Amino acid sequence: MTILDNQPTAGCEMRVEDDFVRLADPFRPEILAHCYRMLGSIHDAEDLVQETYLRAWRSYAGFEGRASLRTWLYRIATNVCLTALEHRTRRPLPAGLGAPATEPEGDLSAIPREIVWLQPLPDALIAVDAASADPASVVAARAGLRLALVAALQYLPPRQRAVLILRDVLGWRAAETADLLGVTVTAVNSLLKRARTRLAEAAPDAEEVSEPTEAEQREVLDRWARAFVDADIEALMELVTDDAIWEMPPQPMWFQGAAMLRRLLTFRLHRYHHRYRRMLPTTANGQPAFAVYAAEIGDDAGKLTAESLQVLTFRGGRIAKISAFRTPGLVALAGLPQELDR
Repeated sequence: MTILDNQPTAGCEMRVEDDFVRLADPFRPEILAHCYRMLGSIHDAEDLVQETYLRAWRSYAGFEGRASLRTWLYRIATNVCLTALEHRTRRPLPAGLGAPATEPEGDLSAIPREIVWLQPLPDALIAVDAASADPASVVAARAGLRLALVAALQYLPPRQRAVLILRDVLGWRAAETADLLGVTVTAVNSLLKRARTRLAEAAPDAEEVSEPTEAEQREVLDRWARAFVDADIEALMELVTDDAIWEMPPQPMWFQGAAMLRRLLTFRLHRYHHRYRRMLPTTANGQPAFAVYAAEIGDDAGKLTAESLQVLTFRGGRIAKISAFRTPGLVALAGLPQELDR
């Protein structure tokens, strides 16, 4: 008997590959969400999910089932993320850097190339077929994705970040987390305690959630979209909190307070003469969002192009934060067109 006699046949390899795809693919959305929480970047997360699944596929023939396939994928993904974070700095949002700006009528075009910004996660990328997926997978894909929490996680060292996500976001037991990271339960508890303390110091409002009912929120969103397109400043101001924040990465400046937002919106919406023509509703990070479409200045006949993705944070019945990501490619990731006919 030769060595080749002991190798799997092509048919066997195909069956192993088919089994892996069939069993592992349903977990892909939640593994993507996990990598996104760790990295704060859609593109980096997608790359690391690919790396995770490639490593898992290569090792699947030797997978002995001592842990569930889901746990095994999380182990690989977490370690891939920890390795990647060795060479990356944290991804902030503008409101996490310095004091708010005070000149909304000034030049807002500066983009510092040295800052790599946090990205939102369009919900379309983690859509799960709830009828066929494991309920735990559906919950895990959606849990703990609010923009404020993901931004706050970026303040934590990588291992603290991993422990807090596994324990507080995904609800893993200390022993499971310790086994995944290859450390003791005592070490996990210590990391978790430090992570919670640091998170509370760096971003005390990260977990603050106070949302209106679905009907109330829908009414506010309809009014917001209509007022934004109509450049109706008074109507917009009725919908924001007194301490509302407006940020627009990759521009680093951010503005806070109803009076400042009034100046900003008056300057931007009136200066560009109703350039913003359409708002398509979507969701990102489990929050309401809009794809904003604009016309070229002075062009009343051409197409409308995607300009930004607004992610809205509610407090009570009003909007407390507008994160207007001025990256048109995010609109396509949300499953929406880059261009619209008039």
